[in-house]
Amino acid sequence: MIHHLFAITIAYLLDLWIGDPPHWPHPVKWMGKAISFLDRRLNEGGFLKRKGIAMVSILVVAVFILTSFLIWASYSMNTILGILVEAIVIMTTISQKSLKLAALEVFQPLEENDLKTAREKLSYIVGRDTENLNESEIVRGTVETVAENTSDGITAPLFWALIGGAPLAIVYRCVNTCDSMVGYKNKRYIDFGWASAKLDDVLNWIPSRITGFILFFCIRPEYFTFKEGFRILLKDAKKHPSPNSGWGETAVAASLGVQLGGLNTYKGMVSHREKMGRKVFELERNHIPATISRMQKACFIFIMMLWIGGVLVEITRTWI
Repeated sequence: MIHHLFAITIAYLLDLWIGDPPHWPHPVKWMGKAISFLDRRLNEGGFLKRKGIAMVSILVVAVFILTSFLIWASYSMNTILGILVEAIVIMTTISQKSLKLAALEVFQPLEENDLKTAREKLSYIVGRDTENLNESEIVRGTVETVAENTSDGITAPLFWALIGGAPLAIVYRCVNTCDSMVGYKNKRYIDFGWASAKLDDVLNWIPSRITGFILFFCIRPEYFTFKEGFRILLKDAKKHPSPNSGWGETAVAASLGVQLGGLNTYKGMVSHREKMGRKVFELERNHIPATISRMQKACFIFIMMLWIGGVLVEITRTWI
């Protein structure tokens, strides 16, 4: 586990420094191609749920075996090499710098009062229609994306990396990619994507709640008492259609003194999301860098918690 902790820390620092250069080879790109291939081959005819289970199972087993062999071979040659290789693999599963840059690409045109460009940049990171959004709704979409992906894109893969090293981090990223590509509740994917969506919910259940509590306890709301804020978190996190996404979004909403949720449109279809948080302020552009700051603090605290937990486990093993 100590080796995993060193690899996780190096991965975290490398992601802060390098991020995800667009022209570099990346496992998620390969996963996306494999998912698209299996989607075309399997997503037709009958037994779509079974075929969806088969697709995600094939991919999970394949990436687990390949990554496990790579990590085993690296550690067999040299422990330091093993830690470095594992760190690089884990780095590909997290996206703190990419998430920050994507949010800032929306924020910067807002600073120049260029709503057209801000809407376009937002459309790259959300699934909702953005063509007619005003500034407040553009900010809401950006804040919700950063808040949700603090767990999905950073703390969840790090959590699974602590449990099972790079192989489990890659498995998590594979499932998450499957969910993002086929986990929709529309006619084409309601059955075929069922397994991917459910498995993603299971893998995110613990990390999303840990992340929500970190955002609440370690970056306490300034606008309510501790008790009031905690009630908001427990009550409103359950309002989100996803069993996990509401934890990060509610915690960020409470810490900023804003409300998230509301009306979204997806290809012209209106979707109503219940409000999360208690409105003290209207959403404005400066809430974007404030959310980025909270994401970064929460991730740093999460790394510290992983070290504390990992060291305690190692001490317990030694005593036993």
